Amino acid sequence: MQIPQSIDAVQSTLADTGYVCGRALATVVFLSLKLGRPLFLEGEAGVGKTEIAKALALALGRRLIRLQCYEGLDASSAVYEWNFPAQMIAIRTAEASGGADRQALKTELFSEEFLVERPLLQAMRGDENGAPILLIDEIDRTDEPFEAFLLEALSDFQVTIPELGTIQAPEPPIVILTSNRTREVHDALKRRCLYHWVDYPTFDREVEILHARAPEAAETLSREIVAFVQKLRTEDLFKKPGVAETIDWAKCLLALDVIDLSPEVISDTLGAILKYQDDIQKIQGSEAKRLLDEARASLAPA
Repeated sequence: MQIPQSIDAVQSTLADTGYVCGRALATVVFLSLKLGRPLFLEGEAGVGKTEIAKALALALGRRLIRLQCYEGLDASSAVYEWNFPAQMIAIRTAEASGGADRQALKTELFSEEFLVERPLLQAMRGDENGAPILLIDEIDRTDEPFEAFLLEALSDFQVTIPELGTIQAPEPPIVILTSNRTREVHDALKRRCLYHWVDYPTFDREVEILHARAPEAAETLSREIVAFVQKLRTEDLFKKPGVAETIDWAKCLLALDVIDLSPEVISDTLGAILKYQDDIQKIQGSEAKRLLDEARASLAPA
Protein backbone atom coordinates (compact mmCIF):
# COMPACT_ATOMS: atom_id res chain seq x y z
CA MET A 1 0.00 0.00 0.00
CA GLN A 2 1.14 3.54 -0.76
CA ILE A 3 1.99 6.05 1.97
CA PRO A 4 -1.18 7.98 3.04
CA GLN A 5 -1.28 11.38 1.38
CA SER A 6 -3.06 13.34 4.11
CA ILE A 7 -3.52 13.46 7.88
CA ASP A 8 -7.11 12.24 7.52
CA ALA A 9 -5.86 9.33 5.41
CA VAL A 10 -3.40 8.38 8.18
CA GLN A 11 -6.23 8.34 10.74
CA SER A 12 -8.46 6.32 8.44
CA THR A 13 -5.68 3.87 7.51
CA LEU A 14 -4.77 3.23 11.15
CA ALA A 15 -8.42 2.96 12.17
CA ASP A 16 -8.82 0.12 9.67
CA THR A 17 -6.30 -1.86 11.77
CA GLY A 18 -8.06 -1.08 15.05
CA TYR A 19 -5.68 1.70 16.12
CA VAL A 20 -7.58 4.83 17.15
CA CYS A 21 -5.32 7.79 16.47
CA GLY A 22 -5.85 11.40 17.54
CA ARG A 23 -5.20 14.19 15.05
CA ALA A 24 -2.00 15.43 16.73
CA LEU A 25 -0.42 11.97 16.55
CA ALA A 26 -1.73 11.42 13.02
CA THR A 27 -0.11 14.70 11.98
CA VAL A 28 3.36 13.77 13.22
CA VAL A 29 3.03 10.27 11.70
CA PHE A 30 2.06 11.82 8.36
CA LEU A 31 5.03 14.22 8.47
CA SER A 32 7.39 11.39 9.41
CA LEU A 33 6.23 9.35 6.42
CA LYS A 34 6.18 12.32 4.06
CA LEU A 35 9.60 13.70 5.01
CA GLY A 36 11.34 10.39 5.66
CA ARG A 37 12.26 11.44 9.22
CA PRO A 38 12.49 9.03 12.18
CA LEU A 39 9.62 9.40 14.63
CA PHE A 40 10.41 9.59 18.36
CA LEU A 41 7.45 8.67 20.58
CA GLU A 42 7.73 9.26 24.31
CA GLY A 43 5.21 8.56 27.05
CA GLU A 44 4.15 6.26 29.86
CA ALA A 45 4.22 2.51 29.32
CA GLY A 46 1.03 1.10 27.80
CA VAL A 47 -0.23 4.20 26.00
CA GLY A 48 0.16 2.74 22.49
CA LYS A 49 3.65 3.76 21.33
CA THR A 50 4.71 0.29 20.22
CA GLU A 51 1.28 -0.47 18.81
CA ILE A 52 1.47 2.35 16.29
CA ALA A 53 4.47 0.71 14.63
CA LYS A 54 2.59 -2.58 14.45
CA ALA A 55 -0.50 -0.84 13.08
CA LEU A 56 1.52 1.00 10.43
CA ALA A 57 3.24 -2.21 9.32
CA LEU A 58 -0.14 -3.93 9.02
CA ALA A 59 -1.80 -1.01 7.26
CA LEU A 60 1.02 -0.44 4.75
CA GLY A 61 1.81 -4.11 4.21
CA ARG A 62 5.42 -3.54 5.28
CA ARG A 63 7.74 -5.82 7.18
CA LEU A 64 8.06 -4.88 10.87
CA ILE A 65 11.57 -5.23 12.31
CA ARG A 66 11.78 -4.75 16.06
CA LEU A 67 14.92 -3.93 18.01
CA GLN A 68 14.07 -4.41 21.68
CA CYS A 69 16.51 -2.29 23.67
CA TYR A 70 18.01 -3.27 27.00
CA GLU A 71 20.86 -2.24 29.27
CA GLY A 72 24.18 -3.31 27.77
CA LEU A 73 22.92 -3.53 24.18
CA ASP A 74 25.86 -2.88 21.84
CA ALA A 75 26.31 -2.28 18.13
CA SER A 76 27.29 -5.85 17.29
CA SER A 77 24.18 -7.28 18.97
CA ALA A 78 21.97 -4.82 17.10
CA VAL A 79 23.62 -5.17 13.67
CA TYR A 80 25.10 -8.63 13.08
CA GLU A 81 27.12 -11.54 14.39
CA TRP A 82 28.93 -14.47 12.81
CA ASN A 83 27.53 -17.98 13.00
CA PHE A 84 30.46 -19.49 14.91
CA PRO A 85 29.11 -23.07 15.13
CA ALA A 86 28.63 -23.17 11.34
CA GLN A 87 32.08 -21.65 10.83
CA MET A 88 33.67 -24.32 13.05
CA ILE A 89 31.93 -27.07 11.08
CA ALA A 90 33.24 -25.55 7.83
CA ILE A 91 36.78 -25.45 9.27
CA ARG A 92 36.62 -29.07 10.43
CA THR A 93 35.22 -30.15 7.06
CA ALA A 94 38.03 -28.33 5.23
CA GLU A 95 40.66 -29.89 7.49
CA ALA A 96 39.21 -33.36 6.98
CA SER A 97 39.27 -32.99 3.19
CA GLY A 98 42.93 -31.93 3.32
CA GLY A 99 44.79 -29.34 1.27
CA ALA A 100 42.45 -26.47 2.14
CA ASP A 101 43.42 -23.05 0.81
CA ARG A 102 43.67 -20.94 3.95
CA GLN A 103 42.94 -17.63 2.20
CA ALA A 104 39.99 -19.07 0.31
CA LEU A 105 38.68 -20.63 3.52
CA LYS A 106 39.00 -17.34 5.39
CA THR A 107 37.10 -15.52 2.64
CA GLU A 108 34.39 -18.16 2.69
CA LEU A 109 34.04 -18.12 6.48
CA PHE A 110 33.41 -14.37 6.53
CA SER A 111 30.90 -14.32 3.69
CA GLU A 112 27.17 -13.64 3.88
CA GLU A 113 26.56 -17.39 4.10
CA PHE A 114 27.75 -17.29 7.73
CA LEU A 115 26.32 -13.88 8.59
CA VAL A 116 23.52 -13.67 11.16
CA GLU A 117 21.60 -10.46 10.54
CA ARG A 118 20.26 -8.53 13.50
CA PRO A 119 17.49 -5.88 13.31
CA LEU A 120 19.54 -2.85 12.15
CA LEU A 121 21.14 -4.79 9.30
CA GLN A 122 17.80 -6.37 8.36
CA ALA A 123 16.33 -2.88 8.10
CA MET A 124 19.02 -1.87 5.60
CA ARG A 125 17.98 -4.61 3.18
CA GLY A 126 15.61 -3.87 0.34
CA ASP A 127 12.13 -5.40 0.26
CA GLU A 128 9.74 -5.86 -2.64
CA ASN A 129 6.87 -4.52 -0.49
CA GLY A 130 8.73 -1.28 0.22
CA ALA A 131 11.01 -0.03 2.96
CA PRO A 132 10.46 -1.95 6.21
CA ILE A 133 9.34 -0.36 9.47
CA LEU A 134 12.15 -0.38 12.03
CA LEU A 135 10.85 -0.19 15.59
CA ILE A 136 13.56 0.73 18.10
CA ASP A 137 11.64 -0.01 21.28
CA GLU A 138 12.45 1.53 24.68
CA ILE A 139 15.60 3.36 23.58
CA ASP A 140 15.82 4.83 27.11
CA ARG A 141 16.94 1.42 28.41
CA THR A 142 20.25 1.59 26.50
CA ASP A 143 23.31 3.70 27.30
CA GLU A 144 24.98 6.69 25.64
CA PRO A 145 27.55 4.78 23.52
CA PHE A 146 24.73 2.91 21.79
CA GLU A 147 22.83 6.16 21.29
CA ALA A 148 25.91 7.62 19.57
CA PHE A 149 26.16 4.59 17.28
CA LEU A 150 22.45 4.78 16.50
CA LEU A 151 22.76 8.48 15.69
CA GLU A 152 25.33 7.66 13.01
CA ALA A 153 23.33 4.74 11.62
CA LEU A 154 20.16 6.85 11.33
CA SER A 155 22.05 9.73 9.72
CA ASP A 156 23.29 7.74 6.72
CA PHE A 157 21.07 4.65 6.91
CA GLN A 158 24.09 2.43 6.52
CA VAL A 159 26.14 0.03 8.64
CA THR A 160 29.69 -1.22 8.23
CA ILE A 161 30.81 -4.81 8.60
CA PRO A 162 34.65 -4.89 8.56
CA GLU A 163 34.82 -8.20 6.68
CA LEU A 164 32.20 -7.24 4.08
CA GLY A 165 32.30 -3.45 3.84
CA THR A 166 29.52 -0.88 4.08
CA ILE A 167 25.90 -1.85 3.51
CA GLN A 168 23.57 1.01 2.70
CA ALA A 169 19.79 0.86 2.56
CA PRO A 170 18.49 1.15 -1.03
CA GLU A 171 15.50 2.95 0.52
CA PRO A 172 15.59 4.33 4.07
CA PRO A 173 13.39 2.33 6.47
CA ILE A 174 10.49 3.93 8.30
CA VAL A 175 11.98 4.39 11.78
CA ILE A 176 9.96 4.65 15.00
CA LEU A 177 11.74 5.02 18.33
CA THR A 178 9.92 4.73 21.64
CA SER A 179 10.87 5.77 25.15
CA ASN A 180 9.16 5.34 28.53
CA ARG A 181 11.34 8.19 29.81
CA THR A 182 13.11 6.18 32.49
CA ARG A 183 16.01 8.48 31.61
CA GLU A 184 16.55 11.40 29.26
CA VAL A 185 17.65 10.51 25.73
CA HIS A 186 20.44 12.69 24.31
CA ASP A 187 19.30 15.81 22.43
CA ALA A 188 21.43 14.93 19.39
CA LEU A 189 19.36 11.81 18.77
CA LYS A 190 16.08 13.62 19.36
CA ARG A 191 17.06 16.32 16.87
CA ARG A 192 17.25 13.70 14.13
CA CYS A 193 13.61 12.82 14.76
CA LEU A 194 10.14 14.28 14.79
CA TYR A 195 8.92 14.18 18.39
CA HIS A 196 5.55 13.44 19.96
CA TRP A 197 4.49 12.87 23.55
CA VAL A 198 1.87 10.11 23.68
CA ASP A 199 -0.36 10.85 26.66
CA TYR A 200 -3.17 8.90 28.28
CA PRO A 201 -6.28 9.35 26.11
CA THR A 202 -9.34 11.37 27.06
CA PHE A 203 -12.42 9.51 28.25
CA ASP A 204 -14.15 9.59 24.87
CA ARG A 205 -10.98 8.56 23.04
CA GLU A 206 -10.38 5.63 25.40
CA VAL A 207 -13.98 4.44 24.99
CA GLU A 208 -13.45 4.61 21.23
CA ILE A 209 -10.25 2.57 21.57
CA LEU A 210 -12.06 -0.01 23.69
CA HIS A 211 -14.83 -0.29 21.10
CA ALA A 212 -12.18 -0.94 18.44
CA ARG A 213 -10.18 -3.50 20.43
CA ALA A 214 -12.97 -5.20 22.41
CA PRO A 215 -16.08 -4.61 20.29
CA GLU A 216 -18.08 -7.33 22.07
CA ALA A 217 -18.18 -5.26 25.28
CA ALA A 218 -21.52 -3.55 25.87
CA GLU A 219 -21.61 0.25 25.80
CA THR A 220 -22.50 0.57 29.49
CA LEU A 221 -19.73 -1.79 30.60
CA SER A 222 -17.18 -0.11 28.34
CA ARG A 223 -17.94 3.30 29.79
CA GLU A 224 -17.75 1.97 33.37
CA ILE A 225 -14.42 0.28 32.67
CA VAL A 226 -12.88 3.42 31.20
CA ALA A 227 -14.29 5.69 33.91
CA PHE A 228 -12.90 3.41 36.64
CA VAL A 229 -9.45 3.13 35.02
CA GLN A 230 -9.27 6.89 34.57
CA LYS A 231 -10.15 7.38 38.24
CA LEU A 232 -7.49 4.81 39.10
CA ARG A 233 -4.87 6.89 37.26
CA THR A 234 -5.51 9.81 39.63
CA GLU A 235 -4.44 7.67 42.61
CA ASP A 236 -0.91 7.61 44.02
CA LEU A 237 0.18 4.30 42.48
CA PHE A 238 3.61 2.87 41.76
CA LYS A 239 2.52 2.06 38.18
CA LYS A 240 -0.61 3.61 36.70
CA PRO A 241 -2.53 1.40 34.24
CA GLY A 242 -2.12 2.20 30.55
CA VAL A 243 -4.54 1.71 27.68
CA ALA A 244 -3.16 -1.80 27.18
CA GLU A 245 -4.32 -2.67 30.70
CA THR A 246 -7.77 -1.18 30.02
CA ILE A 247 -8.14 -3.48 27.01
CA ASP A 248 -6.80 -6.51 28.91
CA TRP A 249 -9.18 -5.88 31.80
CA ALA A 250 -12.17 -5.54 29.48
CA LYS A 251 -11.32 -8.88 27.86
CA CYS A 252 -10.95 -10.52 31.27
CA LEU A 253 -14.35 -9.21 32.37
CA LEU A 254 -15.93 -10.45 29.15
CA ALA A 255 -14.39 -13.89 29.71
CA LEU A 256 -16.07 -13.91 33.13
CA ASP A 257 -19.44 -12.85 31.60
CA VAL A 258 -19.47 -9.68 33.71
CA ILE A 259 -22.35 -7.36 32.82
CA ASP A 260 -21.46 -4.46 35.10
CA LEU A 261 -18.77 -3.66 37.64
CA SER A 262 -18.97 -4.35 41.36
CA PRO A 263 -16.38 -3.93 44.14
CA GLU A 264 -16.10 -7.73 44.38
CA VAL A 265 -15.45 -8.18 40.65
CA ILE A 266 -12.92 -5.35 40.70
CA SER A 267 -11.03 -6.86 43.66
CA ASP A 268 -10.96 -10.28 41.97
CA THR A 269 -9.56 -8.94 38.69
CA LEU A 270 -7.21 -6.15 39.79
CA GLY A 271 -4.25 -8.21 38.56
CA ALA A 272 -5.31 -7.39 35.00
CA ILE A 273 -4.82 -3.65 35.49
CA LEU A 274 -2.32 -3.31 38.35
CA LYS A 275 1.03 -5.11 38.26
CA TYR A 276 2.42 -4.39 41.72
CA GLN A 277 1.14 -6.03 44.92
CA ASP A 278 1.37 -2.78 46.90
CA ASP A 279 -0.93 -1.08 44.36
CA ILE A 280 -3.37 -4.02 44.44
CA GLN A 281 -3.53 -4.00 48.24
CA LYS A 282 -4.15 -0.26 48.22
CA ILE A 283 -7.18 -0.52 45.92
CA GLN A 284 -8.78 -3.61 47.50
CA GLY A 285 -12.10 -3.44 49.38
CA SER A 286 -13.47 -0.03 50.34
CA GLU A 287 -11.11 1.83 48.01
CA ALA A 288 -12.44 -0.14 45.03
CA LYS A 289 -16.00 0.78 46.05
CA ARG A 290 -15.09 4.45 46.48
CA LEU A 291 -13.47 4.64 43.05
CA LEU A 292 -16.36 2.80 41.43
CA ASP A 293 -18.88 5.19 43.03
CA GLU A 294 -16.83 8.18 41.78
CA ALA A 295 -16.58 6.67 38.32
CA ARG A 296 -20.34 6.09 38.12
CA ALA A 297 -20.99 9.62 39.40
CA SER A 298 -18.83 11.03 36.61
CA LEU A 299 -20.94 9.10 34.10
CA ALA A 300 -24.26 10.35 35.47
CA PRO A 301 -25.95 12.99 33.29
CA ALA A 302 -25.60 16.52 34.64
